[in-house]
Amino acid sequence: MAAGLMTTAEEVFGLTATRSGALRGRVRAPGDKSISHRALILGALATGATEIRGLLEGDDVRRTAAAMAAFGAGVERLGEGHWRIEGQGGLTEPDDVVDCGNSGTGVRLIMGAAAGYDMVSLFTGDRSLRGRPMMRILKPLGLMGASWRSRAGGRLPLALQGGALKTIAYQPPEPSAQVKSAVLLAGLNADNGIEVFEAEATRDHTERMLRGFGASLDVVEEGAGRRIILPPGQKLTGVPVHVPGDPSSAAFPLVAALIIPGSEVTVEGLLLNPSRIGLLDTLGEMGADLSVSNIRDEGGETTGDVTARYSALVGVEVPPGRAPSMIDEYPILAVAAAFASGRTVMRGIGELRVKESDRIALTAAGLAACGVTVEEEPAGLIVEGCGHNGKVAGGASVTTHGDHRIAMSHLVLGMAAQAPISVDEPGMIATSFPTFVAMMRGLGADLAGETGPATGEDGDA
Repeated sequence: MAAGLMTTAEEVFGLTATRSGALRGRVRAPGDKSISHRALILGALATGATEIRGLLEGDDVRRTAAAMAAFGAGVERLGEGHWRIEGQGGLTEPDDVVDCGNSGTGVRLIMGAAAGYDMVSLFTGDRSLRGRPMMRILKPLGLMGASWRSRAGGRLPLALQGGALKTIAYQPPEPSAQVKSAVLLAGLNADNGIEVFEAEATRDHTERMLRGFGASLDVVEEGAGRRIILPPGQKLTGVPVHVPGDPSSAAFPLVAALIIPGSEVTVEGLLLNPSRIGLLDTLGEMGADLSVSNIRDEGGETTGDVTARYSALVGVEVPPGRAPSMIDEYPILAVAAAFASGRTVMRGIGELRVKESDRIALTAAGLAACGVTVEEEPAGLIVEGCGHNGKVAGGASVTTHGDHRIAMSHLVLGMAAQAPISVDEPGMIATSFPTFVAMMRGLGADLAGETGPATGEDGDA
């Protein structure tokens, strides 16, 4: 176990989850974070008004909204989750540094969009974001003709010089919807369009939304991957956008229901895009009692209501190729695996090393501190389940290193463990799921303490 990841169980701080009774109820997950970011950015690039309903109002997305205002778009909040973006058909140079807070998705997509304009854009973020690598985005942007000055390894703070971009055919070295999306957004201003080939298909929200805003692009299935061809001369027009519920956020109440005896929880209006439901597929293979009802189309995306009931789970080996469809859900999957019978093997997840934290290390450390047998690999995690008897010891205080998903995953663990589990820096939960505590308490979870303000070095709005 890495030093500094855990403290003793007696040092209770932040939020504490205690073994809960059955969870019951119907809830709606917050708006999908991936779609929320893209709706704001495409609305700013478009000409005319984009009215967004269901927008996630976590800190990450609010940072992107503020950034679009800095780049010249009109940005107005009309009500809860209801925003209006008045696009000017492009971006203009910001007067000040663009602070993206903790949002890796936001800064990478915004850099892609900004690269196509002859201006200098200055980017920074909180302590966590300034430590995260940006070269995976900067490399293709550099091949297209953009330039930058940054800290070592392409880390923020960073100055990006955009301008006339040339066409490239690019294959990201690893599956990444962020890289693909940044290149496509830059490609809107490339002299002859852009072509991206991904060997493993990743979430396709950018392609769907570009079409929704009036762009013409071709998507060709090639084996397990896709070739996306965006011709030159695209013009985007503002449109209404409805943001469905986020599967990554819904994972927490759904897994809690699966591991707490007597529970039954329904999450309404959940995004069911095939590129985002790898966790539901995996939980189904583990024996989870999951059902989907009221399937419908909302804004070009399939949505539905997902119900989870307490289940006797079994360990499985998760196909590595499934990782792109559930990359953010591995920490909470590991919690489900802790209550399963047998071993759950998760490989091909090296991407988790460079998220808001090293999520492989922190998940392994947290589970081990709570009495679960876990093995950490360079790009994998193996969890030996404690069986269908709720005998996970718990009793730890977990240092999250400011990672919202690590915090929420261990709080769910604490709702079913024998002894309470506490997490520090609970304010960071607001980056993706500002209603998490209220929602879980409303379902019957025993959560003590307050989230307080987010604790990134620069603060979060």
